[in-house]
Amino acid sequence: MSTPVSSMPPLVEPEFRLSHDDFDRVRSLIYGRAGISLHAGKHAMVHSRLTRRLREVGHRGFGEYLDALERATGPAAEAEWQEFVNCLTTNLTAFFREEHHFHALARDLQGRRGRAVRVWCNAASTGEEPYSLAMTAIEAMGASPPFRLLATDIDTRVLAVARRGVYEAGARGLDAQRLKLHFQRGTGPNVGSIRVRPELARLIEFRPFNLINGDWRSLGEPFDIIFCRNVMIYFDAPTQRRVLQRMHGVLAPGGMLYVGHSENFTDARDLFRLRSKTIYERV
Repeated sequence: MSTPVSSMPPLVEPEFRLSHDDFDRVRSLIYGRAGISLHAGKHAMVHSRLTRRLREVGHRGFGEYLDALERATGPAAEAEWQEFVNCLTTNLTAFFREEHHFHALARDLQGRRGRAVRVWCNAASTGEEPYSLAMTAIEAMGASPPFRLLATDIDTRVLAVARRGVYEAGARGLDAQRLKLHFQRGTGPNVGSIRVRPELARLIEFRPFNLINGDWRSLGEPFDIIFCRNVMIYFDAPTQRRVLQRMHGVLAPGGMLYVGHSENFTDARDLFRLRSKTIYERV
C-alpha cells in the first residue's frame, strides 16, 4: 500500500534570515536615528520591509547590510540612512481623518480672521493631512487666507508623493463639493486621478524634518497651531517628553497642539493643558 503524498507545499526558507541579534541592531539604530521604539512583535514587519531594501542594494544578508550602513561615510551614507528610515516608518493617512479636529480648526481660524496664521503639520505623509488643513483654511478664512503651512515628514519618499499632489479620484474623505473646489480632474491617460489646484498647493511648504535629530531653530517663527497626530505612539516616554518640550518651545503662547485619538499627554501638564478632545493648549 502506497503512502499518500501530502498536498501541502514544502516549507520555503526566507530569502534573508533576520536573526534576533540583527533585529536588536535594527531596533537600536532606528531608535537612535528617528526615536522610533520597535517592540519585539515588529520582527516580521522589519524583515519584510528591509528585505526589499536588501534586494535593491544587493547585500547578501541583514548583517552585511547593517555593517555597511554603520561603516559608510559621506553623502552616499546619509542617503542610505534615509532609505533605512523610510523603510521602517509607517504611513497611514486619509483626507479629513479624525474629522472633529477639522471642525475645531475651522472655528479657531474663523476667530483669527484678519491675522496671519502659521501652522506646522509634522507628519505630512503622502499629503492628505496638510491638504485637508489648507482646504479648511480656505473654507474658514476665504479664498486667499493669511495662512501658511509647513508640512514635514521624516520619510522623503512619502513627501515626494505629497508635493506632487496627485491622488485617485475616489480618495476617501473627499466629498463632491471639495473635489470640485480644490482639485483638477485628470483627462486622457490621467482619467481616474485628481490633482490639487495651484491655489491650494501654494499655501503649503513641504520639507523633510526629523523630530529627534532635526534643527528646530530652522523652523523659523513660532507656530500658532501644530498638528502632530499619531506620531508619539512610536516613541517611548522619555522621547515623547523631549519632543513635547521642543514643541512647546516653537509654539506661540496660547498655541494649540492637535494629537492622535490614542495619545494622551496629561503627564505633561507643565507644558500643555487639555482643551478639547485630543486638543491641547500651550501653557
